[in-house]
Amino acid sequence: MIEKDKTYVVMGLLDSDSIAYAIGQVIEQWGGKVIFTVQNERMKRIFFDRNKKWAQEDKDRLNIKYCDVTVEEEVERLFADIGPIAGVTHSIAFANPKTCLGPEFHTDAHEDLKNGFHISAASLATVTKFAQPQMSEGGGIVTLSFASQLAFAYYNWMGVNKAALEATVRALARRHGKDLLRVNAVSAGPVSTKAAGAIHGFEELGKTWERISPLPWDPIGDKLEVAHAAAFLMGPYSKKISGQVLYVDGGASVIGGELLPHERP
Repeated sequence: MIEKDKTYVVMGLLDSDSIAYAIGQVIEQWGGKVIFTVQNERMKRIFFDRNKKWAQEDKDRLNIKYCDVTVEEEVERLFADIGPIAGVTHSIAFANPKTCLGPEFHTDAHEDLKNGFHISAASLATVTKFAQPQMSEGGGIVTLSFASQLAFAYYNWMGVNKAALEATVRALARRHGKDLLRVNAVSAGPVSTKAAGAIHGFEELGKTWERISPLPWDPIGDKLEVAHAAAFLMGPYSKKISGQVLYVDGGASVIGGELLPHERP
């Protein structure tokens, strides 16, 4: 699935529960080399260094670099310093939970809206722009989305950002096909992470999946299934797949209404 001994960049590491970490583990299991990025030293100190659930030896073996995707110079420098790579995962999103998420959709926090769009959607274009020169033989760029065709309670402007992210995937797939870059998204079911914990009503999403997912969905255990899909889209077996959204959600995205009692797992 992954090209052995080649280097892959996984952006957006927060802690051992993050999807980014799961993706990095899968890449390493398949023989690839992983470079993780964290936004800055402060974020690493808060969520990484102080994490007691994470063995120190596991922390020490990770190759971590800093990169704030809203600062173009940092993204450019990151990829220039890394050198040749075979794939990138963009596992990055943010919306101020006080102004952009919650029971009310309307907000006058326009700067928060712009910041959320920049981090969650537009930054994928910045990452692709500066990763491409280091992918002379082509490769896969993958980002993470969530059910952007639906409007969920509390998710609000992050849902808007995910729709923009998927549009960005399509535009980048068109722009960089000539560079042999494949740009795709994985749309996952609800996954329990530190970031998800900031979403008002996240527990309701889990309950919703119990009612609409044909396959059993585990918000904790199925993180690995999301990671497998992301790794596949970065690897050579997906070399003719680009501009797509791959749903790894237990089949929930195709269900009209709710499952009837006799249909539930």
